[in-house]
Amino acid sequence: MQMTDRGLLTLVRHEGIVPGPYRDVKQVWTFGIGHTAAAGAPDPATMPHGMPEDLDAGIREAFRVFRADLARYEVAVLRAVKVPLEPHEFDALVSFHYNTGSIAKAVLTRHLNADDRAAAAAAFMGWLKPAAIRPRREAERDLFATGRYPAGTIPIWSVDRIGQVDFSRPIRRLTEDEALALLRPESPPVPTQTIVAPSWWRRLLDHFKGKATS
Repeated sequence: MQMTDRGLLTLVRHEGIVPGPYRDVKQVWTFGIGHTAAAGAPDPATMPHGMPEDLDAGIREAFRVFRADLARYEVAVLRAVKVPLEPHEFDALVSFHYNTGSIAKAVLTRHLNADDRAAAAAAFMGWLKPAAIRPRREAERDLFATGRYPAGTIPIWSVDRIGQVDFSRPIRRLTEDEALALLRPESPPVPTQTIVAPSWWRRLLDHFKGKATS
């Protein structure tokens, strides 16, 4: 099971995109769409600091790292949850786990595995540190309970060379179509095939062509 396109957009919108290494609220070096060294390579602390010279290339790299990270979080949710999930429920749980890393030990998971979805939805609100995370938790809870996806553009934030993000105004906003084009792997080219007519068919065509010219 994988996140839906709408779920992907929701998660990226929650995280925002910073195309250079930055320090998060816990002073952990982070890159792109919430990537830290705990998720694997690359280690944001060792990446070139500041904004990339090529902004588009920096955004593409952020999406590439995000795609690699996301697969691990999807697998972790499927491993922790023992009951069937609707796509919107899975989307909400992956978003929660991507932010907290705690799907295996969360109370909401115990409620869900006991098939008490109402209690599981309410338990999203047990994770409210820092306080600024409340709107995200409310959105994840509502998505899990009702299937209601938020909408809007996705902000790109600038960062300086010491890892401080300027959240006063995004330097760019991606539309949903732009973000999906970056998130989806490129479709492999469809191989072309030359169809060769059987020899008997070619002989028959030559026969009729000869009659037509005689």
